Amino acid sequence: MEALKQYFRVWKNIFIFTQTYSSMEEYFAALEKYNFWNGNVPELGFIRKDYTDKIFDYTGNKLIKVLVGQRRTGKSYLLRQIANRLIESGIKPQNIFYINKEFTDFDFIRDYKDLEVLLKLYKEKLNPEKKVWLFFDEVQNIDGWEHFVNSLSQDFVNSYEIFLSGSNSKMLSGELATLLSGRYVSFEIFPFSFNEYAGITKKDISKQSFIEYLESGALPELFVLPNDETKRNYISAIKDTVFLRDIIQRHNIKDPKLLEDIFVYLVNNASNLISIPNIVNFFKSNNRKTTYDTISNYIGYIEDTFLIHKTERFDIKGKDIISGNCKYYINDLSFKNYLYPGFGYGLGYKLENLVYLELCRAGYDVFVGTLREKEIDFVAKKSDRIIYIQSAYLLSDEQTAQREYAPLEAIHDNYEKMVVSLDDISLPSNNGIKHVKAWEMAKIIK
Repeated sequence: MEALKQYFRVWKNIFIFTQTYSSMEEYFAALEKYNFWNGNVPELGFIRKDYTDKIFDYTGNKLIKVLVGQRRTGKSYLLRQIANRLIESGIKPQNIFYINKEFTDFDFIRDYKDLEVLLKLYKEKLNPEKKVWLFFDEVQNIDGWEHFVNSLSQDFVNSYEIFLSGSNSKMLSGELATLLSGRYVSFEIFPFSFNEYAGITKKDISKQSFIEYLESGALPELFVLPNDETKRNYISAIKDTVFLRDIIQRHNIKDPKLLEDIFVYLVNNASNLISIPNIVNFFKSNNRKTTYDTISNYIGYIEDTFLIHKTERFDIKGKDIISGNCKYYINDLSFKNYLYPGFGYGLGYKLENLVYLELCRAGYDVFVGTLREKEIDFVAKKSDRIIYIQSAYLLSDEQTAQREYAPLEAIHDNYEKMVVSLDDISLPSNNGIKHVKAWEMAKIIK
């Protein structure tokens, strides 16, 4: 009797596998359109050379390359651009396999077992020789992906090089970071820089085009939408998708309205020093019952989606991080410009936000500087380079210039110091402090 049961169990498993395999065969033909096989070249979009150069420098090894960032910042295009660059360097198209879990054609991939079957089928059909280059887009939507990726990265029989993308910072925290134990390198992908904006819109690098950039936003899709109303709807849809799929559903949020109101508060107080007790008191003053822990958790969830960035204070003299007040910056000004434009928020605050983002794009660790009672907008660190930066709308008169230069003059070390503004002309250096036009900043800090 036991032998008979075992017999039926074996044939049941064979049947299930056959059915699964048959289904995968059907799906495989549809998936071909997203890969570079048979001369197919998927849409590549605007080539973001700064990113592709940086990422390409890490190819040719076992390190897992991970692209993280807010939804709709162009991570999928970047993965395809890297794949195309590999082909241009001599890699055969059939050695590259790309999956985007955001596309409905990939809905059948529920967990890592589906990936295993699909990978096996791919190798049988295309018979790739030597290394296989795997691209898994929005991989966090596949159950068990981390163990699957870890297994492939350590496979010494078959050679794989793996590229991933995801829209949640937690995908590289906790268990995964332990599991991969240093075998990955991550790249945060931001919306378009001003130079990229100028490149895609064919505008000159100038004050006028920079202000247009500042008053718009930098998510790639914005540049092909016809009018402000369409752009507003697009940005609203991104925000709603992030909130629903990446926060509310994932964390079982009990008060979605409070979540959005916190986001609105952070957007409209970007570039200002704030604290969680301040936010709690703000809502309580508006008859909204909440707690420190709730506010803290909700802000953390929003941070995890890359919609906002927290910036700690740094004591320049004591060389320590200061707890308490901090600043938050928006990942893209489109959330301010199209969703919440009615609140008082001048060009100076938007400029400071863009200076922060430009420093992050350039790979700096960024802090708010404090020196006794003075505040320095940014302390930016990268390797051995440190830059102290003040951001100012206009240095319109001597009094304004003195106010902006004074905090930098109080710093008595030899690191770079600069003031970034929207002034038309470059001002002469003052006590070693450079004046930089905002639209020329990228080449100075590079």
